[in-house]
Amino acid sequence: MVDADQTFVIVGGGLAGAKAAETLRAEGFTGRVILICDERDHPYERPPLSKGFLLGKEERDSVFVHEPAWYARNDIELHLGQTVDRVDRAARTVRFGDDGTQVRYDKLLLCTGAEPRRLDVPGTGLAGVHHLRRLAHAERLKGVLASLGRDNGHLVIAGAGWIGLEVAAAAREYGAEVTVIEPAPTPLHGVLGPELGNVFAELHREHGVRFHFGVRLTEIIGQDGMVLAVRTDDGEEHPAHDVLAAIGAAPRTALAEAAGLELAGPEDGGGIAVDGHLRTGDPHVFAAGDVASFPLGRSGTRVRVEHWANALNGGPAAARAMLGQDVTHDRVPYFFSDQYDLGMEYSGWAPPGTYDEVVIRGDAGKREFIAFWVKEGRVLAGMNVNVWDVTEDIQRLVRSRARVDVEALSDPRVPLASLAPGV
Repeated sequence: MVDADQTFVIVGGGLAGAKAAETLRAEGFTGRVILICDERDHPYERPPLSKGFLLGKEERDSVFVHEPAWYARNDIELHLGQTVDRVDRAARTVRFGDDGTQVRYDKLLLCTGAEPRRLDVPGTGLAGVHHLRRLAHAERLKGVLASLGRDNGHLVIAGAGWIGLEVAAAAREYGAEVTVIEPAPTPLHGVLGPELGNVFAELHREHGVRFHFGVRLTEIIGQDGMVLAVRTDDGEEHPAHDVLAAIGAAPRTALAEAAGLELAGPEDGGGIAVDGHLRTGDPHVFAAGDVASFPLGRSGTRVRVEHWANALNGGPAAARAMLGQDVTHDRVPYFFSDQYDLGMEYSGWAPPGTYDEVVIRGDAGKREFIAFWVKEGRVLAGMNVNVWDVTEDIQRLVRSRARVDVEALSDPRVPLASLAPGV
């Protein structure tokens, strides 16, 4: 039985929003829960879009957070294909963009996520230019990759980040020709730095991917509305039948900005600024998932994390905070990737310029190792590649902020658990 005296509104029907709604009911909240999703699909998880689903190894229904009947069964008022175009913080209302309906809230959670950055070059309106963020994008791209594989077609990917590399791996498994164009000197340069990027470059080269580093895509050339080739700023022309723009994502902050909520600066990843309880400067408004910029534990830094685990854990944390529980969102950032026969997990946060050295435990040449990003003897982040059941130990090292013996850290004979005792 729903108690209409309190209404909690969640804007954004991704993983964070769906898990927040689930947690409100699990914690005994009996008020109205309104979940507003601008897509027509039920809330789903995004990792399969560039992994199992894109490869045809997972069924469409497997990506959904809950079965469709779950929402009605748990008295979640789910609005699909609806947008919110205004938050009035003084009146505590949200307005639906389609018909102007206004709903009053007692607590509001913004899970508006992020959107793919667009290429700002001639030719982006051609039919063969793609992005990958939504389920509809993945369905379309899946058909494109299968067609390219059958016809020996060529895919050009702008960007050698996680999405770019995962799609490159999928495209090669379908049999498509793949060229990746990246302004940085190595793949994943902004995440892993120069030390580890070449591990992934060599992996993809072994599977037939062509890389062009240190250049930018400047034009997509077409004829009769179809892609024929791309040009780069070094004057080269590369054949292409389709192009994927994989140049990152931008937080969807327009709604929050219009409502006068504080935004984080570019140095903190942008997004909606929240405290450790995922609360904005307005005590009635919270934010979680890709759009939220939050303090990272005891590090003193603020981050915005666009990965599955952040949504999975951030949505429930925000829900509990909305209920008045003393909850702090301080989990170590975590993400994973699968490319060909390489599986990896990354824990922590250590972009280039924040660490002194990278310590390797194992054999990077065989792609069975753990890498640690270290500053002043403290582990900022760790990545295990084809080495399993070590994530908990790596996260303990990161959380502890304790100085470690670098020699022991690199020695596979020394148990990781012994290096951060008592955390």
